[in-house]
Amino acid sequence: MLDLKALHEDTRIDHKSYPFQLFQNRCTGKKVEECILYLHWHEHFEWIIMRKGKAVFHIDSRPYEAETGEVIIIPGGALHVGYALEEGDVHYDSVVVNRALFQDFANDPVHEQYVAPYLEGSVRFPVKPAAENAACADYYSLLNEAVEEMAAQLPAYQLVVKSKLHALFTLMARTFMPHLLRDRSGGAYFPNRERFKQLIARIEADPQEKLTVSEAASQVGLNVYHFCKMFKKLTGRTLVEYVNGCRMSEAERLLQGSSLTVTEIAAQVGCDNANYFTKLFKQYKGMTPSQARGTKAE
Repeated sequence: MLDLKALHEDTRIDHKSYPFQLFQNRCTGKKVEECILYLHWHEHFEWIIMRKGKAVFHIDSRPYEAETGEVIIIPGGALHVGYALEEGDVHYDSVVVNRALFQDFANDPVHEQYVAPYLEGSVRFPVKPAAENAACADYYSLLNEAVEEMAAQLPAYQLVVKSKLHALFTLMARTFMPHLLRDRSGGAYFPNRERFKQLIARIEADPQEKLTVSEAASQVGLNVYHFCKMFKKLTGRTLVEYVNGCRMSEAERLLQGSSLTVTEIAAQVGCDNANYFTKLFKQYKGMTPSQARGTKAE
């Protein structure tokens, strides 16, 4: 089973000298609208390559649908979350890159003009580049070759990955830089983003907490009406739906990774009534808790 919290804010990068990482996410047997990627953020630049299925990713409150073969770009610091759009398996690869990977180009004026602005976030690529310019689809072979190198980890693969990723960034910058330099469309897509990050961290840190909508709205500095509207826009869910989804995924992890009883797990995720917990779990996961316990990943 995929641990959806593995990519939360402090997304790991194993090699400091070569700060990139591949995450091959394989979400099996998902229901329509089931979460495949928890709302999170990190300072790194991220490429998502859809391998199987169809999903929607909300990035800084804007939804983007993606299906097999499509590529999505997530700039550093952006809040993002993903949901399945079809019943079944959803597979996607995430390539996370820190701008420090190209620090030896820091004194290269061409790199500073074309590539550095994207890595720094002062300008942004389109989230779905090939939808804006079909030529970008031809560049994705570089990304796929980098993924193959990261997965195989043959001798000196780090150098191959670095060269391919830099070529990819450069070709993308060549395509979009003239327009974006006029547009300067970087920056947050919505206000209060940092406060929303703190709220999400609070929700995930303590699934037992009885958080009211009023308390959540107060934390991000909005009235209840505007908070509800913005939270739904950001996550595609109401606060209650999102909290319940987090709780049921945590419950699924406990069911498959501990010997706690269903009643004990219900209490740990903030459900006082075991019958209600079972009903909620089936609603979100499409199976009963006992069935989930019997489907442990091998």
